[in-house]
Amino acid sequence: MTQTLERVSGYEHWFNTLFEEYFAALSTALDVPSFSRFTPECLGLLRELSMRGGKRIRVALLHEATRLVTDGPVEGLDAAALSIELLQTHGLVHDDLIDDSPVRRGGPSTYYAYRRQFPDHPQAALGLTVLAGDLALALSLQVLLDAKMPAEVRQAMVEVQTRAAADTFMGQIIDLERDFATAPDEEVLHCVADYKAARYSILAPLQLGLLAAGGQPRLFEGELREYARLVGICGQMRDDYLDLFGDADTMGKQTGTDLRDGKHSYTVRALLAAVDDAERRVVEGALGDASCTPEAIAAVREIGEHRGVADYMRADMRRYAQQASAVAAGWRPRWRDEAVSFFEQLPLWSVERAR
Repeated sequence: MTQTLERVSGYEHWFNTLFEEYFAALSTALDVPSFSRFTPECLGLLRELSMRGGKRIRVALLHEATRLVTDGPVEGLDAAALSIELLQTHGLVHDDLIDDSPVRRGGPSTYYAYRRQFPDHPQAALGLTVLAGDLALALSLQVLLDAKMPAEVRQAMVEVQTRAAADTFMGQIIDLERDFATAPDEEVLHCVADYKAARYSILAPLQLGLLAAGGQPRLFEGELREYARLVGICGQMRDDYLDLFGDADTMGKQTGTDLRDGKHSYTVRALLAAVDDAERRVVEGALGDASCTPEAIAAVREIGEHRGVADYMRADMRRYAQQASAVAAGWRPRWRDEAVSFFEQLPLWSVERAR
């Protein structure tokens, strides 16, 4: 596990340098009208949000996917990595707008940055936020189209990212639809996790890495999708778990956001299945209450711990992580052992993270 973390950290440092260089060159690469003040400001907000980073797991997946095939240099990885993270930036901008989130990774969300800049023009703030996210999406495809690599590989990569983006948009739609249901079943939650996160965060980097290395991901479409789906499920479970049972200081944000927003998350579903009538009233009283106090969230958390919901969710996450690990283990006869080991260990590490 330590070796996995070290490799992830190495990719993170490499990519952050690449991303800085990309944004530094972007203002001259784009055909920006000379009079425009809003466009450079938009690019600055995208850069600021993008460089807050995270662990760049998608970039690690991309690189390790190439290592399934070869340990030699691979053309096109810079462009693929930039495309992946620009698509992620697009998702963050629109996620925060949809969720009305003021903070992202310890800084202001793009939406709230614009709201502060235009307090008397809320529609302008809304419109500029949408356009900033759209620009990030366009850039994620443009960077592939401009990449120096064989035309057939470039075309295949653009198709992967276009499909991933479309799946993610559908994921956002069904995520909103889920919260209009009284009690969505587990398969609905799994479907949301797959479309909204797994397909662009896990599957697309795997496919892009294999394409860059000369592999043929379409030949292994079923098992790559199953691996991505399982990793996506346990990752979403972990996010939902941390939202109630995590440590606010470690995560850098308050707990209970999903409850306040009325989201029918994995945690909410598990809570409602475990409580008695009196406890259900406490949980349902907090669900969708934007003004819900920290004390009320703490009461729900205590109910969840008392009813074994926290333990149940940790066990369920590990179960899905082990299933994903078993899928990756099946790649060993076909692909390089060291890289296969990375994909075996990644799901198990992801469910143990503290934020």
